[in-house]
Amino acid sequence: MRRLAAVLAATMVLAIACGADDEPGFASLTVNTTVPQVTVAADGAEGLSGDRADTGDAEPSIDEPADAAAATAARSDAADTAAFRSVDLTIERVVELESPIDAVVAPNGEWWIAERAGRVIVVDPDSGTVGDTVLDLDDETSSGGERGLLGLAIDDDALYVNYTDRRGDTRIEAFLLDETGRPGQRVVLLTLEQPFGNHNGGALAIGPDGHLYVGVGDGGGSGDPLGAGQDPGTALGTILRIDPTPAAPSGPYAIPTDNPFAGEGGIPETFLIGVRNPWRMSFDSATGDFWIADVGQDHWEEVTLLLGANGWGLGTNLGWNLREGTEAFRGERPEGNVDPVFVYSHTGEVGGCSITGGEVYRGDAIPGLVGAYVFGDYCTSDLWAISVASGEVVFVDLDISMPGGKLVDFSVDPNGELVALSLSGAVVRLVPA
Repeated sequence: MRRLAAVLAATMVLAIACGADDEPGFASLTVNTTVPQVTVAADGAEGLSGDRADTGDAEPSIDEPADAAAATAARSDAADTAAFRSVDLTIERVVELESPIDAVVAPNGEWWIAERAGRVIVVDPDSGTVGDTVLDLDDETSSGGERGLLGLAIDDDALYVNYTDRRGDTRIEAFLLDETGRPGQRVVLLTLEQPFGNHNGGALAIGPDGHLYVGVGDGGGSGDPLGAGQDPGTALGTILRIDPTPAAPSGPYAIPTDNPFAGEGGIPETFLIGVRNPWRMSFDSATGDFWIADVGQDHWEEVTLLLGANGWGLGTNLGWNLREGTEAFRGERPEGNVDPVFVYSHTGEVGGCSITGGEVYRGDAIPGLVGAYVFGDYCTSDLWAISVASGEVVFVDLDISMPGGKLVDFSVDPNGELVALSLSGAVVRLVPA
């Protein structure tokens, strides 16, 4: 049976703890339309490993924030709530690969899919035919546990990759696109030592501002033993934002001047703090809104929505490890904290153990899904969606599970349609039933 629940989000407690046999409980909340700004003043800020352009040379990253009225109109253009509640979907298999983990549409129109062992290959979105290997990092990464080639992003200049090297440390690198539109010259952007083998993050995204956003986990271990989530002096437990300039003689990236610690007080690359393991994040192509799926600890998996009209939560504290989901974990609510827009528990009817975000659907094939954020869970491989078009957060179980389990990513194909990827091998497209 389709499970539906209407929930509202962000400034109050979103969910009630559920027992193993309980129905999911949700509180009546409101969508947060303001994002607090956080500025920490201190001395001794240090950048990450790797050369970068001086912050004084960087242009402001948000010259004109997204127009709030236009973004609201784009959300309202989404199908009405009744159509969303009744959306009926199925999946079609596109291709079987070796542990596919992320995908991008290249500027030349090709569809590139990454395999966790290190390859990026061309796939025809219509026939599923596998073509050339455009990048091969097999000899430079090890894909056991939570390691390997973890994320991709692309712009007109370069393909960006997030992977762990043979030591288990994070590397963010750019491969300049050559005259054929394929990855060529290699440029190292960031390197980050990882103290444990898990919680490496992995998400990459190009924002509407043209900057590169990097999801970095808290370094691993249970409960954030390093206290990284609330420490602005480390890149662990953050989402970073840089202005990538991989072909520039001044350095491979610059610091956006409005980054909250660009002057002093913390890592200047930091955009926000307080995340545990931001495995996937994405921007809505119509509204510019920023969606972050953060993997939880003991009880709660969470989705945070940061509105483009508010600067995408610049300097926000998402709470970890003082908070898990919308509840206290090890302390009081920190200054500048923004609660998630949606959480689900590890028990109960809507349950799982590790969230896999998520894309806002803007395709043509499924009108009832337009404007909804589609996500799921790695452990159950169930697919769900939430919509905020009405000003409320409406949840719908899509009654679809990923073939083979191990739901690891959502992306879009060159036609703008939504696909899901499984580490078991399947790449599937969501289509009307």
